[in-house]
Amino acid sequence: QMWAAQHYHFDKPNRWMTSGGLGTMGYGLPAALGVQIAHPDALVIDIAGDASVQMTMQEMSSAVQYEAPIKIFILNNQYMGMVRQWQQLLHGNRLSHSYTEAMPDFVKLAEAYGGHGIRCDKPDELDDAIREMISVKKPVLFDCRVATLANCFPMIPSGKAHNEMLLPDEATDEAVANAIDAKGRELV
Repeated sequence: QMWAAQHYHFDKPNRWMTSGGLGTMGYGLPAALGVQIAHPDALVIDIAGDASVQMTMQEMSSAVQYEAPIKIFILNNQYMGMVRQWQQLLHGNRLSHSYTEAMPDFVKLAEAYGGHGIRCDKPDELDDAIREMISVKKPVLFDCRVATLANCFPMIPSGKAHNEMLLPDEATDEAVANAIDAKGRELV
């Protein structure tokens, strides 16, 4: 949700569905399914992290059953990205339960549900893979492999308001450490 909000450009109003929960995992796939059912002729794409998709993966069954051609574009870094980012920046890079070695093969998983699976791990193949995703007339799981340690900014420090967010050019390790007071550290 954070990556999509920052990098995807919408050309019309009412095209962005979000939980707005700053990391509400699992929202995207069932929300995309609902939007697709409500707007059967629309192109509906859920842009989500690999861990988020796994929270509600079983809804692929509903998408196939109801012939809802949703596109699930998975930004796969094998981490719970925001959790890992907090652990890196606030806890001395002591990672706990945020890395997933036992990631499913999303292409095979899509096929097991009766959908279509695509994997892309080379930037020069991305445009063609996206065109394939859009052209398929059934549910698609698109496994887009991204850098494992890419951080997502802007970031709202724990315990702070939206107007106190850290922007990418301000987000040094020192700035993040200083932005969060003792009360904020208790929250994470």
